[in-house]
Formats: sequence, C-alpha cells, structure tokens
Amino acid sequence: MRRQLIIGLLLPLAACQDQANGGGAGARDQITAVGSSTVYPFTTMVAEQFVASDPDAKAPVIESTGTGAGMKLFCAGIGAAHPDIEDASRRMKASEYKDCAANGARDVLEIQVGIDGIAFAEAKNGPKMQLTPADLYLALASAPNGKPNQRSTWRDVNPALPAIPIQVYGPPATSGTRDALAELILTKGCEASNPAAKPMAKSNPDGHKALCTRVREDGAYVDAGENDNLIVQKLQSNPNAIGVFGYSYLEENSNAVNGVPISGVAPTYAAIADGRYPGSRPLYLYVKKAHLNAIPGLRDFLMLYAKAWGPDGPLIRRGLIAAPDDVRARAAQVIANETPLDPASLK
Repeated sequence: MRRQLIIGLLLPLAACQDQANGGGAGARDQITAVGSSTVYPFTTMVAEQFVASDPDAKAPVIESTGTGAGMKLFCAGIGAAHPDIEDASRRMKASEYKDCAANGARDVLEIQVGIDGIAFAEAKNGPKMQLTPADLYLALASAPNGKPNQRSTWRDVNPALPAIPIQVYGPPATSGTRDALAELILTKGCEASNPAAKPMAKSNPDGHKALCTRVREDGAYVDAGENDNLIVQKLQSNPNAIGVFGYSYLEENSNAVNGVPISGVAPTYAAIADGRYPGSRPLYLYVKKAHLNAIPGLRDFLMLYAKAWGPDGPLIRRGLIAAPDDVRARAAQVIANETPLDPASLK
C-alpha cells in the first residue's frame, strides 16, 4: 500500500517540479525544511517521530538557516529543488509573501505551532542582572535617541547596574529571533526612553526603524551565528556576558545558565504562556500547498506536529510553550482543510 502511494505521488511531484521551471534537482521523495534555529529542535523531534512511525519513510532533511535566510530559500519557487517547509520564529512579511507568489508559491499554509520567548541569559556565576527594555535599547542600539552609542558598561546605561562591560551574544540579522528582539524589546525600549520615537513609526517608518532597531557594531553586541548552543558555551567562558536565544535553549541548559528577568519578570514557561514576559512571541510553520500532493508523507508529518504541540505533548518537554486552546484548534483546522493564508493580513 505504501509503495503504491509513493508511485501515485511521484506524478504530481513531476508536475510540481515543472512549475518551478525544472529546478534541475529531479524528483524528491523526502521532506525538506529550512528556517529558524528556534523552531529547528521541534521540527527535528517531529522528524524523528515521523521516521519511527514508518520504517520505510526517508528521514526529513531539516536545516537551521535562520528565519530570514530560510524565507529566501522557501520562497524561491516550488518543486523538488525548493523546501517544503519554512520554520519561522516570526510571522512571514508581506514582502516575503510577494516573493513566494512571484515564484509560483502563492498558496502557503500558515501554522502556529506554539509560543516561545526571547530569553536573556547569563552564566550561573554571572552578575544576576535585572534589565528593562529601555536598558537593553540604550545598551545595544547603534544610535540611541539619535546619538552614537558610546556606553561601554552597564552602569553607563543605568546607575543601578554593575560597572561591567556591555557584552551581548545574540543572533545574526537573518534570524527571526533578531527580528523579534528588535520588535518586542528594542522598539519598546526606544519608545519608552524617547517620547518622540513612537509617532515616527507612522510619520517616518524608515527613520523609526533606524532609530529603534539598528544594533551597534562596535563589539558590544556579538553576532554568534545561528548556533544557539554556542552562545551557551560563550556564557560559560565569559560569566559577565549576556546571551540572547529562544526559551527552549534556556530550558535545555538550565543547569548551565540562568534567565535574566526583564521588567521584573523572569523568562519562565508560565510567564511566557500568559504574556507577562515582554519577549513572548508565536512560532510558525509555513508549508507549500502545492507540495502536499507531491512529497510523500508531508501531510502525515503535519498531523504528527499537531499531535505533539499540546500541553502534554513531547514538544513541550523539549521546550516549546503550548499555544492557547483556540490557537491550536485554528492551526489544526488549517492542516485539516489545507487553508492557505490570507496575504492581506501580512505586514
């Protein structure tokens, strides 16, 4: 039965490949995913379950490329040469969907798989920092309040903080975690410390973005790449530094690092789930509808994901935070009905 199903699906794969202008990759009978390093461990776990449930299935290929870089790969076309799934630690942008549509991937499923928090962490023997979005903005922005950032210690940022060098290891510009850091933390800190900033979001969006989210490049913020485990290692070798990554890595490495409270709220499961923690954010999968009939097992893979993301599911034990009941129900319906996202809702 399995062999017949695969044979039946190879024909639509060939058609799908033709729509992608050939692609030059031939037919493909295994699932491929790219994107967020934050979502990567969850998709990898589902891939392991997928293979365990069907010994004849080929192991999915899951790559941690960062959300932004993954979107470029995902939206480059449909067919065997292009990924089926994009893991994303932020929502797709309207500009990214435009690229998808222009390259034939007009029908895309948007599936919220859960919630995550942008966690700030320090070594167990770190300085026990307590920060606010305004502190982080003044420490990390390239030109806070329009002036070049010359703050070198945390005490320069806030007299209540220790006089230790500002050293923050975080994700690169291609990362969805970096985008969420800009939106959820730096922008809030910018607007809290500069009353003139908020009106700029409408009157001068580019100026607002430059003022609030451009990160300094003088060594205070260190681009640590897409390997979040490397940040944990750097914190252990530099106890005065702070790291930025998804909550799941904080949970996974709780024996080595502590979460840094933001505005008095520690990055815990409960605080992120109910929105009290300032860095809470949704996590997504984007899936090409054209590939559902073309790639063997892709539908089964998505259904496995839906079974794993509940409050008692295995992904929660891996560090995912379960979305509210209504969000999970909507996501399951998207999978069941194969409902494409409405691009008008994107920003």
